Amino acid sequence: MTPALERVRALCLALPETTERPSHGAPTFFIRDKKTFVSFLDHHHDDGRLALWCAAPPGLQADLVRSDPERFFVPPYVGHRGWIGVRLDRGEHWDTVANLIREAWLTVAPKTLRAKLPPRTG
Repeated sequence: MTPALERVRALCLALPETTERPSHGAPTFFIRDKKTFVSFLDHHHDDGRLALWCAAPPGLQADLVRSDPERFFVPPYVGHRGWIGVRLDRGEHWDTVANLIREAWLTVAPKTLRAKLPPRTG
């Protein structure tokens, strides 16, 4: 297990009603064991990336890819739904990663569950 996966796992599993299981060969995080919000990809189909694929609210994908195409990308399979790819092999920006994981969770979680998310601290 990589240190990056350990960190991503801790961030994801700290969110309410989140579970992890492999999906398509990758560690994947679900809400209520049904809806995917983050996948951890380590050289998916030899693409050379250590990355996350995260659900994202409308418009965020385009903004991030435009602002920093070295770090953010449109992931295959889910990019057409607005998901964002986040490279983890371009330096550590864990505050950004934590915020994107939280946004992914908020994007997918049902309204009643979103109310259970504690407010951000710090």
